Amino acid sequence: MDSAQLAPYSRSVPASSKTAPSTGPAPRRRTSSASGRRAASASAREHEGTNGENLQRVRDASGKLTSATLRRLDDQLSWYRELPAEDRSYVGLVAQAGVNAFITWFAEPHRPPHGVDKMFSAAPPELTRTISLQQTLQLVRCGVDVVEEMSDQIAAPGGERELREAVLRYSREVAFSAAEIYARAAEVRGAWDARLEALVVDALVRGDGNDALRSRMSALGWSGRGGTLVVVGTTNPGLDEVRAAELRRAARRSAGDALVGIHGDRLVLVLGGEGDLVEAATGLLGRFGPGPVVIGSAVSGLDDAARSARSALAGMAAAPAWPQAPRPVMADDLLPERVLTGDASARRTLVTQAFTPLAEAGGSVLETLSAYLGTGRSLEAAARRLYVHPNTVRYRLRKVSEITGWDPLDARESFVLQVALALGQLGER
Repeated sequence: MDSAQLAPYSRSVPASSKTAPSTGPAPRRRTSSASGRRAASASAREHEGTNGENLQRVRDASGKLTSATLRRLDDQLSWYRELPAEDRSYVGLVAQAGVNAFITWFAEPHRPPHGVDKMFSAAPPELTRTISLQQTLQLVRCGVDVVEEMSDQIAAPGGERELREAVLRYSREVAFSAAEIYARAAEVRGAWDARLEALVVDALVRGDGNDALRSRMSALGWSGRGGTLVVVGTTNPGLDEVRAAELRRAARRSAGDALVGIHGDRLVLVLGGEGDLVEAATGLLGRFGPGPVVIGSAVSGLDDAARSARSALAGMAAAPAWPQAPRPVMADDLLPERVLTGDASARRTLVTQAFTPLAEAGGSVLETLSAYLGTGRSLEAAARRLYVHPNTVRYRLRKVSEITGWDPLDARESFVLQVALALGQLGER
């Protein structure tokens, strides 16, 4: 059909039917939308009214809430009752600041909780050392319990639930803020302790033993009970701050007291306690890098810790001269090698513990040892030189072992005795 044929049908359509799609239900939709907006506006005004009344009631009851919270702390928390008066007053300031911070936020509850950190600024940072994070969370829980119990008395009629939900929401932010403050304090304290620990270990290595050193070690938690031992080795290639902290915890589990010092590629452990410190040091062997690990002389206490450190460091310097040395090796087992590096204390130790007792023993013990070592460690050759029976030589060598603790029949220990004999003979001239 062409346009001419369609024209009669177009003219026959009423004008009202053409405009009906655009003028029919539209007014009804606008009316419904307007009614919804009016209802929402009324609900918002009602909510604002309730919230405003709640806010005013909470402001009026702030003193009552603070007093009730402090009474609850005193009734339920024994550690709070045992605090000094000054710290109790600081806790009271924190509780009061917490109530005021909640009121400030409750005035605009649609915004994220804010101002939480201000409640902790009322107390000095040292309070984090007196009160633990767990105890701080107990404070928060007591405050929440008090507000929940008093919400029926404080809140406006119909606003009890809103007040309780606001308190719970804000208390969560308080807990998070407290955890952040304690974490920041622990981080600062940990960094300070690490620097102080490095200074203490460095002082021990240098032999600076004095009252100031003892005071610093006490600040690091060193109890001072039992003996002290210093262990020196190489560091692991991946030893960073995290692994160093893990090593420090492992060392304190092995021994009662422990300090860790990292000097370039050298790792220094200072162990203390009443247990077997050599066994504790052996248990930490895997924490060191490749190469020798030297255990210094065991000393009775902190005053002689520098001596243990000197022997361990001297042994570490001399360890390459004994490739077959065990790992770990005692510093006193490296006395001959330490003598070769110029260690005067090792020289004195060998003369004092080996040559002098043999010289004073008499009975040709020293002469027999010299003959045995001078003939290539041969019993028969030594017997021929001394014009005695080989059993006599064997008997006298057992006496050497009893007197000095080193067995001439052992290859390594006979070397130690030979060095001691040479040092003693040089000293007699």
